[in-house]
Amino acid sequence: MTLGSTTRSLSTSYDLAMLDLDGVVYRGADAIAGAADALVAARGEGLRLAYITNNASRTADTVAQKLRDMRMPDVSDDDVVTSAQAVAHLMADALPAGAAVLVVGGEGLTVPLEQRGLRCVTSLDDDPVAVVQGFHADIGWHELAEAAYAIQSGLPWYASNTDMTVPTARGIAPGNGSLVQAVRTATGAEPIVAGKPERALFDETIARVGGTHPLMVGDRLDTDIDGAIAAGIDSLAVLTGVSSLQEIADADPGHRPTFVSHDLRGLAEQHPEVVVEGGRARCGDASVEVRDGVVEVQEGQASSTTLLRAAVGLAWHVHDRSAARVRLGGTLVA
Repeated sequence: MTLGSTTRSLSTSYDLAMLDLDGVVYRGADAIAGAADALVAARGEGLRLAYITNNASRTADTVAQKLRDMRMPDVSDDDVVTSAQAVAHLMADALPAGAAVLVVGGEGLTVPLEQRGLRCVTSLDDDPVAVVQGFHADIGWHELAEAAYAIQSGLPWYASNTDMTVPTARGIAPGNGSLVQAVRTATGAEPIVAGKPERALFDETIARVGGTHPLMVGDRLDTDIDGAIAAGIDSLAVLTGVSSLQEIADADPGHRPTFVSHDLRGLAEQHPEVVVEGGRARCGDASVEVRDGVVEVQEGQASSTTLLRAAVGLAWHVHDRSAARVRLGGTLVA
């Protein structure tokens, strides 16, 4: 598999951008540098924006207000789609109307469940018919244990998402997947998952926001990119969150993004074809070559999309023909 290419900007090549939030639009309480300007420009070219997140700790309207406070363009509450909304939809379709569900999570999870007509409880003694788990920073042992008891009693188990980590302003922290793993270890059970990389969140987004030719924009190969591939959607990987350029270069076929750029400014750019000849690759004004297993820069501006594309394209070319992995050197990993 090679990188996709365009002769137009991504903003004019697609009609909907599905934007992951943590690590793409913001990190913790702070917007990613340049994100608002990049999205204003994308909206100006007619690109519809949907903000989708596996993080189930906050309600969609709370997230929408945070985005408006960060000057993201034309954000309505309906433009935000959370994994909690997606799992609530799955559960409402599968369970009796008004059924009690044992919730391990916070307001971000309980609100969409109640909006779907389900009743939220916190104890197995309240006769729930299912268990649902979503991230909240205050979840502790007692909540996880109650979920384990309920699952061991035979109740179906749902999870908003299984991200093992979450990027924060202070660094990478344990995510909902880490808490799900604790319950999995205790019970031996597997949850029904709504968030990325499962397709329920993608389907929920298109149903709410619309669009016929979407582009997923994310920072994680294991959720954003794998999820887009499973849903048959093109993807743009950015380097402002979890997955590094080296990890993208190391990705196996079937787990690779369609495009790569340093940040959301890549939406406004053309993505020229990568041409590989022997141990060299060129993309636009950038070129790289592999020497002793290391990809080195010959020409190109640091962090430019053309340079990133040349490096990734060459790394994939080498791997697909020899099964070897190359190391990115110099300014590529600075």
